[in-house]
Amino acid sequence: RGQHAVVSLCAGSGTPTMAVSAPAACGQLRSTVRYTCRTSGSWTAERDGATAASGTLPGSGQYPGPGTYDFTATVRVQSAPEGVDLRGTLHATLTLTAPRPKATHSIEVDRNTLRPDSVTTLTYTVHRHSDEGDGSARFGLIAEEGTGAELTTSDPRCVNPLVGRHPSQARLPHALDCALTDLQPGHPDTVVVQVALKSRCSTLVSKLGYWMPQGQALYTGGMLAGPTVTCG
Repeated sequence: RGQHAVVSLCAGSGTPTMAVSAPAACGQLRSTVRYTCRTSGSWTAERDGATAASGTLPGSGQYPGPGTYDFTATVRVQSAPEGVDLRGTLHATLTLTAPRPKATHSIEVDRNTLRPDSVTTLTYTVHRHSDEGDGSARFGLIAEEGTGAELTTSDPRCVNPLVGRHPSQARLPHALDCALTDLQPGHPDTVVVQVALKSRCSTLVSKLGYWMPQGQALYTGGMLAGPTVTCG
């Protein structure tokens, strides 16, 4: 119906994460309207036939290191004002040259499987390897919403996140948020969590947000993906 879009696929990294975007120019034939175009969707990067990274558009994933990757993106282009709404698939071969950054933090867990209708105790160990930054980090655990999974701990540094508008006291039973403040190289920290599953399975993902101060500069932190505990 006269709609058209020209979409680029861009990837770049110099950090532990790889940012991927799909900027677009779009319009309609014979239209004098100047459209602003936004894209959404998902992307996958493959190397030697195996998936190296994936994520949403625009968004980030773990940086897999230097090399040549085959990117595939499923993209939706929408305009403001309304008038253009297109979907398509992009393919691009991109060569990334940034070296993989040295890990500043790492996360370990003592078990890798959960069982339905059971309570499993997991011990997470968080390491800080770098002398840069400080001992503070935000450690998060999230099970799948709607499965009935419940995360509990006696660790006073951890809470189930509060949701809803004030004065709501509702909390997410399937998530935990832990404020760690004593991480030092050579001095890891542990968090012990109980995971209660009902009849439905749920995976459990973990992540760590950390701050690498550079004076008062903003955006000097990072996000680390921890191990995923599966269910079976």
